[in-house]
Amino acid sequence: MPKNASDSSNISAVPATMPQPFLLSSQQGEAARTLLSYASSLALPGPDAQLVAVVVAIRAARGGVGNLTGADLAALRLDDAREAVDALRGLGWQIGDALFGEDPATPVPITVPDLTRTDNHPLPFGKNVRSRLAGLFLAAHSTSKLLGQVPPDSPEACRAALPDLLRKGFVAELSKDRYRLDPAVRHLSGLRRPLEGERTAEAAKAEGQVERPARSAARFDAAAWIQWKNAAAPALRRHAEAVEYCAVCALEPGQVAAAFMERVHPQFIPKWIKNAYGEWKEAHPDRGSQAAEFTVVFRAEHGHGPSYNQLCSGLGWDVCRSVRSFIVRRLLSNEWLMETSPVPWTLRPGVMAQAQGIVLPKARTTAAAVRPGP
Repeated sequence: MPKNASDSSNISAVPATMPQPFLLSSQQGEAARTLLSYASSLALPGPDAQLVAVVVAIRAARGGVGNLTGADLAALRLDDAREAVDALRGLGWQIGDALFGEDPATPVPITVPDLTRTDNHPLPFGKNVRSRLAGLFLAAHSTSKLLGQVPPDSPEACRAALPDLLRKGFVAELSKDRYRLDPAVRHLSGLRRPLEGERTAEAAKAEGQVERPARSAARFDAAAWIQWKNAAAPALRRHAEAVEYCAVCALEPGQVAAAFMERVHPQFIPKWIKNAYGEWKEAHPDRGSQAAEFTVVFRAEHGHGPSYNQLCSGLGWDVCRSVRSFIVRRLLSNEWLMETSPVPWTLRPGVMAQAQGIVLPKARTTAAAVRPGP
């Protein structure tokens, strides 16, 4: 979808950069959305007071008391800091005059009565004003891949700042109430699926068994990786480097090297994984064709096949790592997918998918070329 704003013709291109790590985990993103909804529900006159409320609420979320300094307040660059603070005082927030004292580094405790409650706590979690507040709302509710909707509880005063976020490259696409974050700020997004390794023991336990923690990453031996590539067959080396230098995946070299160099040994499949797969299978009757079609689209974008994790994540199959691996093995066994085992990132449509016309573009072209004429 093209960018759409009254002055979009003046937008300068944002230089491509390597993706940064996500600032928020999926759980923290949920907490951010809860906090922003709380701040927007307060009877405050405008974005100045709302921004101060967000900053204070973050710090006072646990016990109801958070510290703020005069320097913190000045850094927000409010039009009228005293007016914003008075608006919060009008809600019963206890803010001392020392906040405007001579020493801007002195922490001033601020008590938020709503957050001191033990029951019905509004924030059930632990630890240019308009555009920054609007940016918080947009980042908490979308990603660089999702075409999101401006949240209905976003303050009305922030909506006028949305074109400004487009000009600054914070938002890549904007059309009415629909938007997409720019890839350069993908690490700020709060609405996303948990990355592999972020799933807690409680999440795995909910599926019937506590999953064993993932192995710590091995130290990357660059010399050994170069030696392996030099000894590999030309086709295998081209494939390995296609994954290593894929700008879309942006994987760590050590992760790629370990996947290609380490031997994969057959593992015993415990009963809880099979049971979890059985329940998941009932809810995904079209899993085979969906997986095969995904590999075609993925290869067109990346130049190589998806990993097991990328396949399941891309299709929104929100199960733990062990169950994901078993799902892909079943798809391979049932010939919906095939791979060049043990080479990673080689998933592609299998015999069953090909029988339904789900094939890679090159295979499709070849089939058309050998088809007999009328």
